[in-house]
Amino acid sequence: MMNDIRAFFNTGATKDPAFRIAKLKALRQTIRANRTAIEEALFMDLGKSPQEAFLTEIQLVIDDIGHQIKHLRRWSQTRRVSSGLALFPSRSRVHYEPYGVVLIIAPWNYPFQLLMEPLVGALAAGNCAVLKPSNQTPHMAALIEKLMANCFEPSYVRVVRGDRQAMDSLLNQPFDYLFFTGSATTGRHIMQKAAAQLCPVTLELGGKSPCLVLSSADVDLAAKRIIFGKFINAGQTCVAPDYLLVHHSLKISLLDALKKHLHTRYGEDPKTSPYYGRIVNEAAFDRLALLLDESKQQIVAGGAHDKASRYMAPTLIDQPATDSELMQQEIFGPLLPILVYDNLDEALSFINSRPKPLALYVFGDKKTSRFVLNNTSSGGACINDTIMHVANKYLPFGGVGESGMGRYHGRYSFLTFSHQKAVVSSTRWFDLAGKYPPYKGFKWLERLLG
Repeated sequence: MMNDIRAFFNTGATKDPAFRIAKLKALRQTIRANRTAIEEALFMDLGKSPQEAFLTEIQLVIDDIGHQIKHLRRWSQTRRVSSGLALFPSRSRVHYEPYGVVLIIAPWNYPFQLLMEPLVGALAAGNCAVLKPSNQTPHMAALIEKLMANCFEPSYVRVVRGDRQAMDSLLNQPFDYLFFTGSATTGRHIMQKAAAQLCPVTLELGGKSPCLVLSSADVDLAAKRIIFGKFINAGQTCVAPDYLLVHHSLKISLLDALKKHLHTRYGEDPKTSPYYGRIVNEAAFDRLALLLDESKQQIVAGGAHDKASRYMAPTLIDQPATDSELMQQEIFGPLLPILVYDNLDEALSFINSRPKPLALYVFGDKKTSRFVLNNTSSGGACINDTIMHVANKYLPFGGVGESGMGRYHGRYSFLTFSHQKAVVSSTRWFDLAGKYPPYKGFKWLERLLG
């Protein structure tokens, strides 16, 4: 497999911007023509409604393809930079070249979008790609394999399905770049494997993303947007608010508003709502059920669950113990712990005592919100909203610390999958004698450069 893909890359065909644009257009057409099939696969695997599937998976990819097509000719052009006086009269440039053959490993929670968006960036930068979809979403994995086989030559883009053993087999191959989205535990394993090959990596991980509700917050607006960000995809979103820190003066009113918006979004019984998803599999369900059982005394809304249908209700949990499993591990499901704080320093100390999260959300006045962002560290952030920073193709998306490394989306995807090669072109008609031993005229040169 690798020999065929490497041989195709070495032909140089992918370095032509016209080739890249044609392939991106073909991918866009394939996605559009198979929209219904993609929506059906997402429903089968995760219970996603067609609307949610389109907005959170399909349209984001289509939009990014159009953005890459529009700009990649300009992005891929050699960029001239200053040479400084020391290199006069040389010229310096940055050349953007593809790494070669890249491996993209996707998670199960957004199995289409989180495989296709990195692929779009990799192809725009001129790479060949091997795709490893998650085996936890088998309907989508089978569909992606079919779509990619119909759209691309197997020596250009190849899909490899399978379990952890199949992934490890791939990781033993000499790839030029690795892009992984998933858990921190698997991310560490990926990085160890990459180190053996001295292969650069991007790791999009996760963590416990806090949501801070200040005393100045608009309670109803905060509740509406928290419910949206937390319970879309049944809480199985890496940037979902993982827990709330609410000023004590707003706790009762916020709880009431959260319950109201839960009812507005999903009705009296979310199990019957066509817009509420399901947990991906029994193992994930069992893990969440244990967290739910641990905190059953603190449940103030929701709590219903049914293993047979993998349904777990949107659940609000009041004041769980901070040393509980619920507050120690990333929840990745529809359970929302709610903590209170008395002063901002206390809240910031709590956030900063934990690993750096993938996202941080603040609801309140602009001045205090900016103070919060300046005194915390996170992969990304929103003020008076949740998760929407991910949808902006002009912003970089990625983690920091234990929530990941590297970034992508829009131009950042192109840069991630491009090697930026430094090139200096020196003239043949002029040379500084002072830079060579025995350094004649060195004092003049020292004064000039100093």
